[in-house]
Parts: sequence; structure tokens; C-alpha cells
Amino acid sequence: MNDAPIGMFDSGVGGLTVARAVLDLLPSEEVLYIGDTKHGPYGPRPLAQVRDLAIQVMDELVDCGVKLLVIACNTASAAVLHDARERYTLGRGVPVVEVIHPAARSAARVTRNGKVGVVATRGTVESGAYADALEAVPGIELVQQACPRFVELAEAGVTTGPEVLDVAEEYLAPIKAAGVDTLVLGCTHYPLLLGPISYVMGQDVTLVTSSEETAKDTYRALAEADLLRSPQAPPPVHQFRATGEPEAFTALARRFLGPEVDAVRPRTPANPEASPVPALLHTETA
Repeated sequence: MNDAPIGMFDSGVGGLTVARAVLDLLPSEEVLYIGDTKHGPYGPRPLAQVRDLAIQVMDELVDCGVKLLVIACNTASAAVLHDARERYTLGRGVPVVEVIHPAARSAARVTRNGKVGVVATRGTVESGAYADALEAVPGIELVQQACPRFVELAEAGVTTGPEVLDVAEEYLAPIKAAGVDTLVLGCTHYPLLLGPISYVMGQDVTLVTSSEETAKDTYRALAEADLLRSPQAPPPVHQFRATGEPEAFTALARRFLGPEVDAVRPRTPANPEASPVPALLHTETA
């Protein structure tokens, strides 16, 4: 048993979809989440730069004493997974869970005609991470599309209306033309646009997000390493931090994460000099 928090990060609010799934599956666990909003979105950045940014955030999470790392960002997963497992799992005994392979496994399992689409950031598409993850599955035909404006819309809180539908129609047209029966939302921001994406793709296309599968991987990693929180532990206290301007992130966190952030209040680290990322939200759940 281990009562330390689960460390989780993303370039912004997208990773909150993973946080929601983890908290639903593991309600007694604590989460320490960092949104690297000062440097997000990661999608347009070179992967080498994303790697450096992700390492900085994960170093802080591990220094804060988290028991497991969740890379709640597809672009960061593509850029840093191998290095992260070497640096933290082998180097410091902290398991690392990411979001690409769980989504790829789910898509391979549910597709009926073998035609799988992936919508993601430009960085994730160009990395070939989903192609690599599905390479070992026979009969899979993969079609990918970069959708950079989806992240901009999600970060702005614009998740419905004519603008979103117009953007979705433009991005998803080649995916629909390819005849896919399964579409992977290959960015943790994209489930925030699930309504318009589902509407444009139609009822016959199965949408796959990484959130629930990543939560299952998180449970497995904790159980296998005997790191689950003790039943005698006090109620979990979740912490949410942001590297950039806090107010916008606070509003979106309240909107997208749910009841865990009903009682959001500003929080100042006990030792600011030891924590270069300012804490943003501090919430307690019974």
C-alpha cells in the first residue's frame, strides 16, 4: 500500500478527461495534476522540445513524491515515453502510464472492417506513434488527420455551436471518405468536443478515447506494484497546478472535471522556492 498521490500532467485542460476517468475508477486515490499552460499546446512544437518540457514537469511531480506518473497527453506520450520509463521507472522506481497504447488497443479490439482513423495533434501524427502501436495488428488500415484547431477550441471552452461544427466537418471529411468504422480521438483535449465529432462522423462509427483505458492501465500498474491507497487512509486531497495564468484554467477545470472542483480555492506552496510551478487548485473529496 502507498498513500502518495498519482502524478498526472498535460499541456492544459485536455488531461482533465484522463483525470476524470482515473478518479471515477479509483475514487480513494489522490491526484496531483500539472497543466503546463505556459507552454501549451504541445502539438505544434517539435517533439524534442516537447520532450524537454515534459521532463521538467515530470521531474517536479516525482520530486513531490508521487507514486506513479500518468502522461495524460498524446503528444508528450509520443515524445517522451521511452525516456520517461528509463528515467523514472528504472531510475527511481516510479511506474509510468501513457495514453497512446491504451487507445490503440481499444481501437484494434472494436473495429469491424479494419479501417481505423486517428485525429490528433500535428506532433502526434508526425511522430508515427499510433502507426507504431498498431503495426503488430494484422489487417489494420490506418488513416490519420491532424486537427490543431480542436485544441484551440477546447482550451477556449468553445465546445459546441456552428464554429465547432464547421471545423469538425473540414477536418473529418477525409476520415469519413476513407470509410473508417472506428475513430481514435488521439488527443486528450478532443473528448471535450465529443458531441460535434460524434455528430459529424455518424452513429455507425465507434469513437475511442484513451481516458477509460488509461485509467484501467493506471489501476493495473498500481495493483501490480502494490501501490494502491490504504483503505484506512484519510479522504483524498487533490491538487491541481498550472504553469501559466491560473484564472482561465480554474474556470475550465470547474467546467470539465466535475464535482471534485466545486470547492476550488487558490493555494500557495509551503515553500515556493522549492516548487517552480505555482499551485493552482486544492480540492478535497469525501
